[in-house]
Amino acid sequence: MVSPVTDETPRVDGRRSAAAARRRQREREILEATRALFDKRGVRDAQIEDIAQAVGINRAIVYRHFTGKEELFALTLVGYLDELRGLLRESVEGLAAAEDRLRATVSAFVDYGLDHPAFVDCAQALMRRTGPELLEEISESAMFRLGRAISGCLTVVAHVLDDGIESGDFRVQDTTLLANQLYASGLGSLQLARVGMLVSEAAPGIPRIHRVSGEQVKTYLVTSALALAHQGI
Repeated sequence: MVSPVTDETPRVDGRRSAAAARRRQREREILEATRALFDKRGVRDAQIEDIAQAVGINRAIVYRHFTGKEELFALTLVGYLDELRGLLRESVEGLAAAEDRLRATVSAFVDYGLDHPAFVDCAQALMRRTGPELLEEISESAMFRLGRAISGCLTVVAHVLDDGIESGDFRVQDTTLLANQLYASGLGSLQLARVGMLVSEAAPGIPRIHRVSGEQVKTYLVTSALALAHQGI
């Protein structure tokens, strides 16, 4: 039986719903503009004024939707991480051997980082801040979204490690720790690949510069990941 509508029956405020929808749409537009500028010009050269101009708004409106530059960057990073999570999942489809699965996930991570240098810069910029510092500059909801995006990627790697332990191929004691370590060290190595140079000592006090390619960095990271998984750290 359908209850009759009375004056006391709660009603959906259509105007409020429409305003919320417009707000979400504007936030998406700002994040898309930020991502486009990151990919085109890099993180350091992307300014709030440029982002606002790309959307066709005043920079003050950007700050109505985001607490500041750090939050804007954090939520743009979420977009990269969501893409990366999908690629990590796809990389292990159809693979049964533990080593092949770990090799595929690390390779997919490196390939994505090489193709999207702004992802590396954005992730590293946020990692330079302590947790308390980020919480002071980023809203709890944005921090939650960022944490969920990072954990989504790390969970793929952790599951690969867990499966390797179950099959007897890996001896990892803490898969969460190793997954986080691979993520952090991978970002650092990707920066090394971008620089493209290694430094050694040709003679006491005399530096020597060597070239290093993205493929060399990928090989190193894959080999390191497999070694750590087998060693049982």
